[in-house]
Parts: sequence; structure tokens; C-alpha cells
Amino acid sequence: MGWHNLPIPALVVMLGALLVMAGIEDARTREIANAKNAAIALLAPLWWWALGLGWGDVGIQLGIAAIVFAVFLGAFAAGWMGGGDVKMIAALALWLPLGSLLDMLMVMSVLGGAITIAMMIERRWQRRIGQVEVPYGVAIAAAALLALPATLPRTGF
Repeated sequence: MGWHNLPIPALVVMLGALLVMAGIEDARTREIANAKNAAIALLAPLWWWALGLGWGDVGIQLGIAAIVFAVFLGAFAAGWMGGGDVKMIAALALWLPLGSLLDMLMVMSVLGGAITIAMMIERRWQRRIGQVEVPYGVAIAAAALLALPATLPRTGF
């Protein structure tokens, strides 16, 4: 691997670390810090540069991210997701091409459902009442980590 390819693995490691930290934070506190989501979003232009994306590709990526944000903002308004979750999904939409983004969203849905069911079973087992507050950021982070390798260039590593 030449020095000119160093930004790609470095950015992948940074994104991975941010996702792991966000997942842990959400599991512990049911919140994802704005700084983590902002860092994910602000690293995206470096990712585009490292991949050599042109202005047209960047415009498409921004448009997709705007649509994703609008859709999940509706989920937030309906009370189905937290604001940090919505921001993290939109920030990840800046990184992932459409196919990988759709894969991520599908895996995220399955993982989120599994986490929800597990938490409902635990709540029932402990005979607690009340609404389950699902750390959906865990599912988002895990799904993004699984989708990220498909976005990496096939040559140069």
C-alpha cells in the first residue's frame, strides 16, 4: 500500500471508533452525543476526497443524505426514534453509497428489532412495567460497521 492510500484506512478506523463509541454511549445513557454525529458528518468530505469522488457523485450523496434525514425525521416526530439516532443515520448516509446504505438500513432494522424483543423479554422476566427505551444506536453502529467494507476500493490495499 502506498502513502497515497493511507487516508482511506485511517478514515475507516476513525469512523469505526466513532461508531463503537456511539454504540456504547447509547447502550449506557440512551443518548448519542452531537459531537460524535458531527464528527461522522464532518469526516465525510475527507472520505469523498480519499475515494476521488467527483462533484456529481458528491451531489448525489448529499441528496440521498437529505432524503434519509427527512424520512427519519418523520420517525423522530412520531416518537419511534431518538434525535441522536436520526442524526447518526443521516451522517452515515454521507459515507455510504446507495446500495450499501440500503443494506445498512435493512441490517439496522433487523438488529434493532432483535434488541427490542430482547429488552421486552427482559422487562417481562423482571416483571417491570413501562415503555422499553431501545438503544437503537447500537443497531445503527453495528449495521454501519457491517456495511462499511463493501464501500472500500477493491484495489490498492
